[in-house]
Amino acid sequence: ISIRSTPSDIFPAAGARARGTGRKELLSLSSWALRTPRPSSLPARRCYRGDSPVDSRKDLLEIPLPPWEERPDEPLETKRARLLYESRKRGMLENCLLLSLFAKENLNSMTERQLNLYDRLINEPSNDWDIYYWATEAKHTPEVFENDVMVMLREFTKNKNKEQRLRQPDLEYLFEPPR
Repeated sequence: ISIRSTPSDIFPAAGARARGTGRKELLSLSSWALRTPRPSSLPARRCYRGDSPVDSRKDLLEIPLPPWEERPDEPLETKRARLLYESRKRGMLENCLLLSLFAKENLNSMTERQLNLYDRLINEPSNDWDIYYWATEAKHTPEVFENDVMVMLREFTKNKNKEQRLRQPDLEYLFEPPR
């Protein structure tokens, strides 16, 4: 068997059966083509990294994020609304689900101090995966973020009530009177 072998070379009986109809031949060829490895002159690549021949990382563009700044004069209702928005629009589904549901359950009952801690937690780290790993306890939480809000988030993430958390909550609850 060589790379140039056809299904009839490998399976003569299959080739004889397929000669009468083009459909069977097409089916046998396509299934054969899927199972036969193809030589490739190009190296396997997962992504485009620019034209740099060596992995020098000179081709990567790093854009620095602006530093997080506390907003001490922001009214509480504005802060709650902003944090709700920022909890829902994270850019990665895991945190969108986790933080939007956490915000729905906890934002309205948080004190000003807790709101500031939550604001810092979701906005200071430059990598959303860090927040996810800290909440799921896959990685150790740095001391600067280890506080009562992080404890609340970790407890919420454990999902002890076994709720289905497959989508973000509707925003209708914002217009309901507080209970």
